[in-house]
Amino acid sequence: MMTEQTTTLPHSDEHAVLRVMPMPRDANIHGDVFGGWIMSQVDIAASIPAARRASGRVATVAVNAFTFKQPVFVGDLLSFYARITHTGRTSITVAVEVYAERQRLSVEVVKVTEATLTYVATDEQRQSRPLPPL
Repeated sequence: MMTEQTTTLPHSDEHAVLRVMPMPRDANIHGDVFGGWIMSQVDIAASIPAARRASGRVATVAVNAFTFKQPVFVGDLLSFYARITHTGRTSITVAVEVYAERQRLSVEVVKVTEATLTYVATDEQRQSRPLPPL
């Protein structure tokens, strides 16, 4: 794996849409956090700007890309940054970057995951619907 290390969190002009610390129940016996747990958190983070843009319900229709760059450990503080990269008539594509603050002897910040997901706006019957105008 390639090491990407920084001293501060990125996007100083943006706020993380989600911040969470994995617990022992989220990891294997060696303390490595399950990839599936990280994927579910990424889906939650990406759905936030998608639902805001759709002004309502959205459904995940595709995970277009998902790259684990570094391991995540119990006790890391994860920050999820999500931004809309494309919209269609009913769909919204969101890019997510995840950074871990490792709280060891000194604080270390590393990018741990990148992903791109696509959502579709849905109505109360869970049928696709057009996005509202901006």
